[in-house]
Amino acid sequence: QVHLVESGGGLVQPGGSLRLSCVPSDVTMPYYATAWFRQAPGKEREVVGAITYDGDAVYADSVKGRFTISRVDAEKMVYLQMDNLKPEDTAVYYCASGLKSTFSVLTTRPYSYWGQGTQVTVSS
Repeated sequence: QVHLVESGGGLVQPGGSLRLSCVPSDVTMPYYATAWFRQAPGKEREVVGAITYDGDAVYADSVKGRFTISRVDAEKMVYLQMDNLKPEDTAVYYCASGLKSTFSVLTTRPYSYWGQGTQVTVSS
């Protein structure tokens, strides 16, 4: 069964940076959009942002200007660059991929494939 693999999480001080990576277990898997979500303890999963096959990236208001999603098609990799991290960014981060859909890429609806998540902790 196809799934995604995230890496790059860890502990970072406030104001620091991390880069998360996401790669599919099957590099031939077709997809239209890849998104990043996060879930903090006791809170619902929320979208961070998404990037489409065309390379267009959109973000949640809470991370605009601090987070950047990019793709390297040759490697089938999607990255989440996180700068100026804040304690409230602490969460398990998940990537997800799916085919083109009538649903917004900033919802969970378009995504059929998910990773297991990687922990990001922002603390001094």
